[in-house]
Amino acid sequence: MWRLKITVIGLGIGYNSCPRASHLGLLLSREVWLLLRWKLNDSFIVPRSGSRYALTGGNLRISHLNKEEDVGVYQCLATNSFGTIVSREASLHINFKTQSRSPVRVREGQGVVLLCGPPPHSGELTFTWIFNEYPFFVMQDTRRFVSQKTGNLYIAMVEPSDVGNYTCVVTNTVTKSSIQGPPTPLVLRVDGVMGEYEPKIEIQLPDVIPVAKSSTVKLECFALGNPVPTISWRRVDGVAVGRKVDVNKASGVLEIPYFQQEDAGLYECVAENSKGRNSVKGKLSFYAPPHLIEEPQDAQKPIDDTLVWECKASAKPKSSYRWLKNGEPLDTMEDRVQVNNGVLTISSLKLADIGMYQCVAENKHGRVFTNTELQVIAVAPDFSQNMLKPQTLARQGGDVLIECRPKMSPHGMISWRKGKEALRESHRYVSVLDNGSLRIANVTKMDVGLYTCVARNQFGVASSAGSLLVKETTIITSPAGHLDVTVGESIVLPCQVSHDPTLDLKFTWFFNEQLIHFGNHGGYFEKVGGRSAGDIMIRNIQLRHAGKYTCAVQTKVDSVSIATDVVVRGAPDPPVDFQVTEMTDSTASLSWGSGPDNHSPVLTHNIQARTTFSLGWQGVITVPELLGGKQLTATVIDLSPWVEYEFRVLATNAIGTGEPSKPSKKARTKDMPPKVTPSRVNGGGGGRSELVITWEPVPEELQSGPGFGYVVAFRPQGAQGWMQAAVTSPDTSRYIFKNESIAPFSPFHVKVGVYNNKGEGPFGPVATIYSAEEEPSRAPGRVRARSVSASEVEATWKALPWSNNRRRILGYELRYWGERERQETASVIRTMGNRTSVVIRGLEGSRTYFISLRAYNSAGVGPHCATVNVTTKKPPPSQAPVKIIWNTSNSKVILKWDQVRALENESEVTGYKVRDRPNVVETNTTSLELALPVNEDYVIQIKPFSEGGEGSSSRQITIPRIAGGTFYQMCIMTTSALSLVMCL
Repeated sequence: MWRLKITVIGLGIGYNSCPRASHLGLLLSREVWLLLRWKLNDSFIVPRSGSRYALTGGNLRISHLNKEEDVGVYQCLATNSFGTIVSREASLHINFKTQSRSPVRVREGQGVVLLCGPPPHSGELTFTWIFNEYPFFVMQDTRRFVSQKTGNLYIAMVEPSDVGNYTCVVTNTVTKSSIQGPPTPLVLRVDGVMGEYEPKIEIQLPDVIPVAKSSTVKLECFALGNPVPTISWRRVDGVAVGRKVDVNKASGVLEIPYFQQEDAGLYECVAENSKGRNSVKGKLSFYAPPHLIEEPQDAQKPIDDTLVWECKASAKPKSSYRWLKNGEPLDTMEDRVQVNNGVLTISSLKLADIGMYQCVAENKHGRVFTNTELQVIAVAPDFSQNMLKPQTLARQGGDVLIECRPKMSPHGMISWRKGKEALRESHRYVSVLDNGSLRIANVTKMDVGLYTCVARNQFGVASSAGSLLVKETTIITSPAGHLDVTVGESIVLPCQVSHDPTLDLKFTWFFNEQLIHFGNHGGYFEKVGGRSAGDIMIRNIQLRHAGKYTCAVQTKVDSVSIATDVVVRGAPDPPVDFQVTEMTDSTASLSWGSGPDNHSPVLTHNIQARTTFSLGWQGVITVPELLGGKQLTATVIDLSPWVEYEFRVLATNAIGTGEPSKPSKKARTKDMPPKVTPSRVNGGGGGRSELVITWEPVPEELQSGPGFGYVVAFRPQGAQGWMQAAVTSPDTSRYIFKNESIAPFSPFHVKVGVYNNKGEGPFGPVATIYSAEEEPSRAPGRVRARSVSASEVEATWKALPWSNNRRRILGYELRYWGERERQETASVIRTMGNRTSVVIRGLEGSRTYFISLRAYNSAGVGPHCATVNVTTKKPPPSQAPVKIIWNTSNSKVILKWDQVRALENESEVTGYKVRDRPNVVETNTTSLELALPVNEDYVIQIKPFSEGGEGSSSRQITIPRIAGGTFYQMCIMTTSALSLVMCL
């Protein structure tokens, strides 16, 4: 296949930079040259050196596009020694940018349409809008919609947040290139807010919308209005909308994929809000561009023969047909050339008829091309390509055909010789067929010999010869059989033969007339026969292996076969025609039909159900409780009201349980007043003068019907009457009652009930909940702070009373900041409960910090105490111990090191810590005596410490354990760059 492609370089091409590629088929089996040419508006394009046109591998490149010269219809022509064919047309458009746009002024609450206005283009486009600047795109919802037909942006009801600049971005779906239009400013008018008004549908539907077969159609519908309208779709002609039809609830777009004849009809879009409704209608009509269902094939015809080519296409409306020869309309003026509704007939073929032919099937929606070659042959008889077989083998008593197929045109006369004598046809044994082949019936040993075929026509004579040999008949000795097995067993199917020993045997097995490929089929089939046997074994046989098995035995002269029927017993197939016949609020009546029992009667049935709320399929309670093998109806009980269920049934026999039936169509139980109340009723907290009530929402599957909501009842503790409030949203989990008369932290009795469209349900148990408390009114007292080390400070305070009749203390909030920091950037530590101290870590040494403290509860924080300050201790020594010496003698290790001197800004050394893995030993001297390690090495580090904390650690020192006996060893570790260790 050759691809026709137009590549455009140079000026901008608006929204579509390249037309869709066409396809050109060309037979090149024997070509020696190929010429590709291009036409623009039926005139040939002649590329020359330095011109704007260039051919590269058949592709046409145009540089420096010119709107007046280059716009139009392009077509490619391909020519070789066999003829010429043409491609479909491709159109080229050149587009330019548009001018800037004026601001659009609207009132708040008013609807608005912002026009995209793309310039002319080819190919499909997609549209998006940028809000103010990239990459902030307009997000579509029920209030905002971007039409993919016009590119316009629709805002049903403008809000202040919509003010800004809007830029339309158009992308070509073929080239993937994008271009931005000029920005459109949207500003609010200052002369008031738009009041509520009924929907106004802005996207109108054409009266008739033609839709191609198998395409996806999207119908857009969007309305301006205040409040924002809701969009719905229906078919006006009374036909139900198909299950494949999808309606995007956010954008209101109706999408019908894989459009078929039954989808055609009248569709209505309805826009509604509280002020009214509006609707538009549009009719979808079905059409199909031509699609080839029968194409002519390349033909080689003898001279004077007749050619019949049929070209057929499916289309709506029906296609018309025309024929091209070498890219030009076929001349039908000759009587021998006839075209009738796509069928081309040429009688008395001539050499002038040779060439490339194209059938063009077209209607108003498109056209398709075929490409076919005709060769006309005129030659003398020639056996060079089809010699007689040197040897032909035949079975004794059978028939044999010796083919004679010389190439000659026109067809001439065929005769035969056996040996040197002319072969004459007999009434029973020998006959010459119309195609020249020789047939011998009831072959015997007397027919062995050399046979010669002689062919003649007006251009010459030629002959070819071959021998005939006769062989013994092949016979299958195994009898045909019938086997009855159970799933999982293994069986052997025999195939034994007697045959001519000079011939090789080929065994082939078929299962239900389909060839068995050994090594495939999951390893179930295995060959087990010898040279004269083709037995096979079926291991772990399954239900799908039941059927007819045929062993075919073939030699070079004959073939025979034998069949064995295998019956496999197994678990039953799924029941059929499963359906729900009736639903109540808690029951479902079911019926089904029996599937194949796979040669073992069904004993029991089992019903399962699932909902959108269940984890897969679950068993259900039925009446009757036990469903026998002949039971084909049942009633499922104890279902939840107003829940959509699917059901299925499984059958069981003595072999096992089969696969389940197809699920029933989804069916919903009827609604009833709710019975389940919310759980975990609780509350408290909130703002001043508020009573906050919370609960766990009732799951959807327990709401028993539409219109579900809650009734919240509450009263001050000790009061008689209840105050009530309705909460209409089933997903709501809290209610806040606010009243200035509510005293802080006062107890209320609370209960939450339920209702739906069928009526009211019960209330849940009464819970006691406290109203919002007041924030703490006092600051903690006796706030103190002391430095623990260079990095730690401990703060302490006197706790406030935990509770009174208006407030509680839940904990304390401590804020701290350095002397060179602002209080607003202070770090915060919160405690919980009645703690009266906290350690602040991660501080800097020799630095002053300020500390403030206040109490908090659910209502907020109390006043700050007076700020206190504290200065951390000096940092610990930064120098590590050096010149560490250790020696061992008998059972002791003696360590010594130089004393560490603190710098001027560091705290004085008060001692040292010697660490041996998990063990730490403290000493205020510069030496230490340890027990000699026995079981493992010592790995030791030494660090100084002071009131400012621990200082820097020395490098690790490894003291090896003693394997046996005593010795004396002394090592010195320096702190040089190489950490040299010297041992004596």
